[in-house]
Amino acid sequence: MAIATPAPRVLGDYIASTKAANIALVLGGSAFVGISAQVVIPLPFTPVPLTLQTFAVLLVGAALGTWRGVASMVVYAAAGTAGVPWFSAGSSGWGGASYGYILGFILAAGIVGRLAEHGATRTPLRTAGLMVLGNVVIYAVGVSYLKFAIDASWATALSLGMIPFLLGDALKIALAAGLFPATWKLVNRTT
Repeated sequence: MAIATPAPRVLGDYIASTKAANIALVLGGSAFVGISAQVVIPLPFTPVPLTLQTFAVLLVGAALGTWRGVASMVVYAAAGTAGVPWFSAGSSGWGGASYGYILGFILAAGIVGRLAEHGATRTPLRTAGLMVLGNVVIYAVGVSYLKFAIDASWATALSLGMIPFLLGDALKIALAAGLFPATWKLVNRTT
């Protein structure tokens, strides 16, 4: 009698068959976010730059699942806070107007990862909904932190920390909505 292995719940499950592989995925997820944070478009009207960071966070959470996604973001946040220059534009350290987004990454990776484990990346519509939810979580933490960091009103915090990024987020969500289901089809075809 053969022992059946559980079906992969997230894409990372196809790779993570050993402890070393899981560690590599966690560190790779952190590095991917760190590299994506270096794609920066400063906006003169807000202290929060436009980056590929949030897109990378959501991809990592959805591809790696709950614990690996959260671990990746904890490593990213801890290393950057300790001085690794991989926050946006090579910055590091604690605080700053956009530090709340980094904290939001941890929570978003966990929520997105958990929902991905339950099949939320298998269809374009569900993937889009998952990415919208992940963005909402990041904005909830990031904009709240920004409001208090710059001592602004909620309207100002939203106009500086969320509204300018919505169009770019919509494009990233559309990309993820196509990417994940297509990747699942490819993986299922080759296994």
